[in-house]
Amino acid sequence: MDHCAFIGLEDISDGLPSYREEVVPVAMEEPLKTAYEELEAEITACLKEHRGNSSMASTMLNALLAWPDHPYGFGTLYGSEFDPETKCRESFVIAETVDLDKNERYVKERALIEEVKAQLARGRKCQVFAVYTNKHDVTARLEQLFRAEGIRASILRASVPTHRREAWYREQLRRGIDVAICHPKIVETGLDLLDFPTILFHETGYSLHTLRQSSRRSWRIGQRRPVEVKFFAYAGTMQEVCLRLMGKKLLVALAMEGKFASEGLQAIDGDDDMLTAMARELVEKKGIGESADSVWRALGQLRPSTSAQAQESEDTAIEQGEIDAPAMLPLSIESARGADLLDADSSSGRSTRRDTTVGQLSLF
Repeated sequence: MDHCAFIGLEDISDGLPSYREEVVPVAMEEPLKTAYEELEAEITACLKEHRGNSSMASTMLNALLAWPDHPYGFGTLYGSEFDPETKCRESFVIAETVDLDKNERYVKERALIEEVKAQLARGRKCQVFAVYTNKHDVTARLEQLFRAEGIRASILRASVPTHRREAWYREQLRRGIDVAICHPKIVETGLDLLDFPTILFHETGYSLHTLRQSSRRSWRIGQRRPVEVKFFAYAGTMQEVCLRLMGKKLLVALAMEGKFASEGLQAIDGDDDMLTAMARELVEKKGIGESADSVWRALGQLRPSTSAQAQESEDTAIEQGEIDAPAMLPLSIESARGADLLDADSSSGRSTRRDTTVGQLSLF
């Protein structure tokens, strides 16, 4: 074989239905808003006092991302740094978190539930992603909230072996679930979720690779319905900052692939990783006035226009036979490189198998 061509789905998108991404900013309500602002103020002051402590920055920024979706059980946040006098790492208090009512349905959760209900009314099953799945288990909380609303939901855990995950989806579809919940890294490669044309990110994390892969799980060859991807984030918080920075990083990545937006390679300063960029954002407030939604709209302009537009009327005419025979196609890719999961359970569930015959991963 003398020649090889590398193509992505976007190069053959004329045969695929439409694909649309949208950021859904949600305004915080009291008492969550006040408690978050106090926590962010404490963390910002600590970041300024302990500049250059990367391990502390990770703890603090993950707290700002996770606490609004699980506003209880965090306790006192601690950091550590090397003390030249004692020649040891000494602990110090970063901030004290507030425990809010765990039985309360907070505004972003209500927005997610309403979106799921609207999608189900159109005959569209939903894949929901959340990244905090261990000590502060957001996925378990979402499953409980969905079931309280009469929505049939199930969680795919990292403990399910890689080669069994496709069968897990088939079994759940046979049981008639409406919503599948998992960490996006669990399904970022190797699965075609054609039965879930709506993908909802309750949380995104800050791995651009994982975000790109998992957001395209439904937009695959064989999909007949329009694919909708929505990112939920609390407006004016680190969640929205993270989404905006990832959108800018993605603009740069697409520019490297020959797809240019107006901002091009100047979309983000320097070559920082996401944690460093978020820490700088928190301290310097450089992104004030720029929303995540505006950045992702710019990304939408780079998406291909598809000629095979699926009609929404098809969404409302889903036959029971489609549920009993899920249209997921097996792929040979069962593991992928990427950023580590944000919680420990994901690393324990990572498969050690490697398919030595696979030399390339799809971009999406």
